Amino acid sequence: MKELKTYPEGTPFTGTIGRTAGESEPAWPVPTKAKPGAPNVLVLLLDDVGFAQLGCYGSDIRTPTFDRLAAGGLRYRDFHTTAICSPTRACLLTGRNHHSNGVGIIQEMATGFPGYNGMVPRENGFLSEMLLQQGYATFAVGKWHLTQAGESASGASKARWPLSRGFERYYGFLGGKTNQWAPTLVHDSHYIDPPRTPEEGYHLNADLADHAIEFLTDLRTVAPDKPFFMYYCLGAGHAPHHVEPEWSERYRGQYDKGWDRWREEVFARQVAAGIVPPGTQLSPRPPWVKEWDSLSADARRLYARQHEVFAGFLEQTDHHIGRVIDFLATLGELDNTIVVLASDNGASAEGGEHGSFNELQFPNRVEPTIEQNLERLDEWGSVRSYPNYSWGWAWAGNTPLRRWKRYLHQGGMSDPLIVHWPKGIAARGECADSTCTWSTWRRRSWKRSRSSRRRCSTASRSGRWKA
Repeated sequence: MKELKTYPEGTPFTGTIGRTAGESEPAWPVPTKAKPGAPNVLVLLLDDVGFAQLGCYGSDIRTPTFDRLAAGGLRYRDFHTTAICSPTRACLLTGRNHHSNGVGIIQEMATGFPGYNGMVPRENGFLSEMLLQQGYATFAVGKWHLTQAGESASGASKARWPLSRGFERYYGFLGGKTNQWAPTLVHDSHYIDPPRTPEEGYHLNADLADHAIEFLTDLRTVAPDKPFFMYYCLGAGHAPHHVEPEWSERYRGQYDKGWDRWREEVFARQVAAGIVPPGTQLSPRPPWVKEWDSLSADARRLYARQHEVFAGFLEQTDHHIGRVIDFLATLGELDNTIVVLASDNGASAEGGEHGSFNELQFPNRVEPTIEQNLERLDEWGSVRSYPNYSWGWAWAGNTPLRRWKRYLHQGGMSDPLIVHWPKGIAARGECADSTCTWSTWRRRSWKRSRSSRRRCSTASRSGRWKA
């Protein structure tokens, strides 16, 4: 059989056009193909997860998938994001400063001033747009938060929706947060209802993993060798902390000891494992976060349950991400996939002093009481709740750092970062020292990353970690 004649798409036709079909020779334009052996890229972005909340960063929350990625690659311990959501995402996808992107603040607070209008310029190309031109398949799954509220309606302009910025497929939610039991879902460029109800076993984390696997299955059915870029953003651990009881019940009683002792235990593990440099000092408890032993029995019972639910939520998130990682391993593609796992900012104190059964109270400046929260404690994390935990757990979740999300203390902008790429990075379970931000990380070569890594136990620059 005669081989088809082809030519690069966008260049002159290379066939022959004669007087008859028999005197003519066809040629077919073909799009750009990625270089043979080009790695896949999977970006996994957690939401409001602090420096100390992953198992591989010292936590007692079980995150075996994240720990597995860390053991097979690099952990960064001097990685910086912005201290809040949308700006970090704009930096990640463009490699540019958030003010250069016009996203100096979250989309809901955009203003008509330079650096803050919420409109990423077209000339600030997205990684998805660049890789699409290089022959990659491009998918976005989960949280977007780069479209203004006024452009999120079905009939609005789609200029800042995922499919207009280089992604070929999308499944997720456009806003900054959503109900994990009944999310506001977008499939490609139209709204849809969730495929099941909570009573039928629906949860957003499971649904996102299902669609990530579906997108990859569809791709491999027609293009077995085409590399992909998947931008996979979780709603977890942003409030609402929604999770099935079988996950939260695993932690029943584990946090009765409180945030002061929990923080000390996490810090001890961080020091022993070399996650923080020698000489690091644990920052002091701020005066507005009360000492655990000074709290009433009711307050301790409330706060402990809040963290049990959060821990279950994060472990369940790890489980469903693990399904996608296992699928890549089954395909034989995990070793040549650059997996980047990070959080967009530090743990969130937006639950206030007492946490909240309804997280929407925070933006309305309503502070619930301990008594009000206790009335619904048995429903915490359920379909009937929309909860967030106390700021004491946010402070502890950023151990050993100060403060939390929204603040330019280290607890707001120093976040976990794991890079796993066995075929391209020789490191296994090591920590990288070099200072890194989203706008610089993308521009660094992997050779430089390889040469700059150091083992956790020999790391220096401890002064950066002092309170």
